[in-house]
Amino acid sequence: MEQEERARAERAERKVKKAAQLLLFRRHRTPGVKAWELKKALGDDYMEIIEILNSILLKLGMEVRRISEGEKSDNERFVVVLKDLLTDKASGLRIDDVAILSASLAYIISKQGKASRKSVEDFLAEKFPRRRVIRALERYIVQGYLREDENLLYIGWRTRVEVDSKTLMDLILTS
Repeated sequence: MEQEERARAERAERKVKKAAQLLLFRRHRTPGVKAWELKKALGDDYMEIIEILNSILLKLGMEVRRISEGEKSDNERFVVVLKDLLTDKASGLRIDDVAILSASLAYIISKQGKASRKSVEDFLAEKFPRRRVIRALERYIVQGYLREDENLLYIGWRTRVEVDSKTLMDLILTS
């Protein structure tokens, strides 16, 4: 009985390690792991493994977030993000790139979640060189912070995971 329990605990530990490796080390262009990949690597009980990993990561100031990229559960993606606010020096971005992203998100949010690409570019071009704005917007679309559909910009999946929109708007309004 005790051997069986020990074997079960070792198996769970191996699965938690495998889940951590899958989630923390980037394998694709897009961060995170799709639900079907986790199910294939960890088995049908992958959600229990993710919950165990999440409890471990919470102690380190991180958490596993689950986001939906579509209507099917197979399109769900799991991403590890920081639980607390990240200092600007640790983000790896230049301060003006952070400003372009923040201003873009604030503008889109203020327009009920969608804005024409031209209006966002014009808004940002008042403070930044237009070529820099265009390049930054393209990069944020590729990275998933913004989404473009028929010349309209929307909040991207990665913004929903990594950015607290309410805090962003509060910070902008109080400055």
